[in-house]
Amino acid sequence: MTVSIRPMTRQDKPEVIRLLKTTPEFEPSEVMVAEDVIDCYLERPSVSGYYIQVAVAESMVAGYVCYGPAPMTEGTWDLYWVAVSAGRQGRGIGSALVALAENEVRSTGGRQVLIETSSKPGYEKTRRFYLGRGYQIAGCIPDFYAPGDDKLILRKLLR
Repeated sequence: MTVSIRPMTRQDKPEVIRLLKTTPEFEPSEVMVAEDVIDCYLERPSVSGYYIQVAVAESMVAGYVCYGPAPMTEGTWDLYWVAVSAGRQGRGIGSALVALAENEVRSTGGRQVLIETSSKPGYEKTRRFYLGRGYQIAGCIPDFYAPGDDKLILRKLLR
């Protein structure tokens, strides 16, 4: 399977939204926020503050990554969303999307990438994915999302 990664276009939006809606970790409210970010990016990519890339396999969107510089910081970037279609997980697409984002951040002089995620058991696979790519848990805010649902902040220093 050949996979290419390129910037998202308007034509990709329906497939990306479908991908987000079928990713069990994302709540409907999170998908709504992701769609707002996508619309902002598609409307004015150069001033949106977001970078969105899609992985395409067999002429279909197989994955998506959204990232951008953290406001009011020097060299800190946020990785907002990574999603890979269920049927294509475990084939390196997510790793390729994260690596591309990290390389682009590095090329701009970025120092570090931060990820915020949930402590809920349903996010264990997500946490393992990031930890396996060199991210470390840098902080925890108890009961952030809801009682018993902590916010975990993962960090990777770029060299």
